[in-house]
Amino acid sequence: MTKVKICGLTEPLHIEAAVNAGADYLGFVFAKSRRQIEPAEARKMTEQVPKTVGKVGVFVSPSFEEVQTAIQAAQLTAIQLHGKLKPSLETAIQTGVFAHQKIAVIQAFDGEADTLEQAFISSNSDFGLLDAPVRNHLYAGGNGQSFDWQKAAKKSLPFSERFFIAGGLHVANVQQAIAIFDPYAVDISSGVETNGKKDSKKIQQFIHLVKEKKR
Repeated sequence: MTKVKICGLTEPLHIEAAVNAGADYLGFVFAKSRRQIEPAEARKMTEQVPKTVGKVGVFVSPSFEEVQTAIQAAQLTAIQLHGKLKPSLETAIQTGVFAHQKIAVIQAFDGEADTLEQAFISSNSDFGLLDAPVRNHLYAGGNGQSFDWQKAAKKSLPFSERFFIAGGLHVANVQQAIAIFDPYAVDISSGVETNGKKDSKKIQQFIHLVKEKKR
């Protein structure tokens, strides 16, 4: 069954709604964003979250030290990396630093890039995440825009085993995305918001819809 990540969480009631509905991953944005929170806040809000639910920290071109500090402060189980990776972070991934810590590494890729296959093949991350390209947006991710699914689907990539699909997902199109990619997981943020704020009913509706869609 396709897994679900609810990203950009900032309030306990929405975390509770996501967990109760069956979310597999909770995403917390530590990069500059209107959804940005501090790692210590994420830890405090997730103290009662079952260990079976992954806690993902979202970063944009962070340093290795920044990531390590956040992992400890928030008690993360995974990191999601957007933007160009700094050498210190690439080295840590290549040498298995995060694998030793049992921290999964999710690397975001431009779903429309002509170099997508090459970029993924050269990546040492545990998972890829296909997202919309950052065009004229202030922040990476969470912009509510999708990428060209048909173009990406033609790539020779192991979608069902190692990929999250993100970018502009909502209840009206997520089943189509699953049908096209059969992804490991789907990742949503703005699609479960109302007036820029997370909406518990939309979170529950989205998760229930995905979980009904079996492989």
